[in-house]
Amino acid sequence: MKHGTLGIGTLLGIGAMAASTLAMAPVGHAVTPETATLSFDCGSYGSGTATLTATQDGTAATITLSTSAITSPFPVSANSVRSTLTLSKNGTGTTTFTGRSNPAIPAGGAISTGALNGTVAAGDSLEAKSLTVVVFGITVICTATSPQDPGPFVF
Repeated sequence: MKHGTLGIGTLLGIGAMAASTLAMAPVGHAVTPETATLSFDCGSYGSGTATLTATQDGTAATITLSTSAITSPFPVSANSVRSTLTLSKNGTGTTTFTGRSNPAIPAGGAISTGALNGTVAAGDSLEAKSLTVVVFGITVICTATSPQDPGPFVF
């Protein structure tokens, strides 16, 4: 019986230590804010407000962009739009996020880039400056006309 009691006590102690170690372990990487908005101008293709949503997994980051201000005049099939989002990086340089994972967009539907992928380092501060979209050989360049609100993404 003593072996059983000692074994249970030891297991409980190990379990408590494991639980406290997990409680002190760092949580997954986070980006703040997770969502931001900005105004943009796409020349003759229109202008308006866009919503950016960012996520992070280690050094990999993803940003999606959507807007109801700009709509597609024709149907666009999924994964057919090549998008490049250029962001200022830490106030001195730039970085790009790219992708071809747009959802299917019906004629008259709101524009969404889908996931744009890039690489980040801890502490990077990124703010959108321009978006280049190529669909059916047509290149559209949108330039940010306002800062991101509530502010840059910090990874």
